[in-house]
Amino acid sequence: MLEITELNIYILEKVIHEIAPELIDIYNIREDESEETQVKTGRLHENRILGIILKFYLEGKKKVTTRDVEIEYKKFFKEIARSTISTYLNMLKKESTLYKERDGRLVYYIFFEDPPKEVSAFWFTRLFCVDPAYFSRAIYFSSLYSIAEIIVQKHMKKGNYDELVDTFRYLTGIIILYILKNRSSKCVLCQFSKQERYEELLRALGTAIKDRTDVLPSELQEILKINYAEIPNFGGYYFRDDNKEIEMIEQLLIFANQYKKDMEYQTMVLNRRINTRLLEKVPVNNK
Repeated sequence: MLEITELNIYILEKVIHEIAPELIDIYNIREDESEETQVKTGRLHENRILGIILKFYLEGKKKVTTRDVEIEYKKFFKEIARSTISTYLNMLKKESTLYKERDGRLVYYIFFEDPPKEVSAFWFTRLFCVDPAYFSRAIYFSSLYSIAEIIVQKHMKKGNYDELVDTFRYLTGIIILYILKNRSSKCVLCQFSKQERYEELLRALGTAIKDRTDVLPSELQEILKINYAEIPNFGGYYFRDDNKEIEMIEQLLIFANQYKKDMEYQTMVLNRRINTRLLEKVPVNNK
C-alpha cells in the first residue's frame, strides 16, 4: 500500500471528481459525536489508535512505534499530543490488547492477538476505527486509476489498448466507490459517530454506485464490492506482496476485457441519466 501523503489524497480527490463529481464535497465526511461533546474521548482515542495500528497491520507492518502512530494519527484525525498517544498505547498494553517489544531504545507495540475476521461489523467498530484502513485502500486504487495507461501497457495480454485503459479505469473507479460505501456502512454502526450523517452518505454513495453499475452483471458487482473493495477482515484481498498485487491487477484486466460491452452500455445509460437530470433542473420560462 502507498504511504498517505497530501499528493495521494489529492489524487484520490481528482479521481472522485472524475468518476462521481456529485460526491466530491461529501465522500470523506467524518463526524464523531464524542469529539464534539467531549464525552467518551478516551475510548475514542483508543478506537482511533487501534484503527491506525490495524492499517499498518494490513499493510504488513505488525510492529509500530509511538512515532509511527503519531505521524499517521494527524493524517486522519485532529492532532493530539505525542504524550497522549503514548498514554493510550500503554493503557492498551495494560488491557492486553497490545504488547511491547524492545529493540535497544526503540519500543514497538504489537497486537496481542490478530485482528478478528468474519466478525460482526458492529462489534468490530467497537474496537477499531475503520477510517485509516478504508481510506488507505481507496488511495491505493486511485493510484492504479491514475497510472492505468502504464498498467495496461505492462500487463495486457489481449484486447485493444485504448479500450482496456478506459474499462480498467471504470472498474477501479467502481471499486473506489464501493470502498467508500463499505467504510460508511461500518461508520454508521460506530458508537462515536453521528449516525444520521453516515446514513445520508450511504444513500448518496448507493445512488452513485447504482447509476454506474445497475446494468453490469451481478457476479462482477459482488466481486468488486467484496474481493477488491473490502478490507481483509471482511473478506477482501490482501495486497501485501508483489505477486498477489500483480495477480489482482491481471485479473482486473481480464474483467476489463471480458465485460467491455457491459461497461460501454452502462456508460451510455449513465450519460442519459445525467442529461435527463440536467434537463429537469433547467427552469421553465413562463411567457
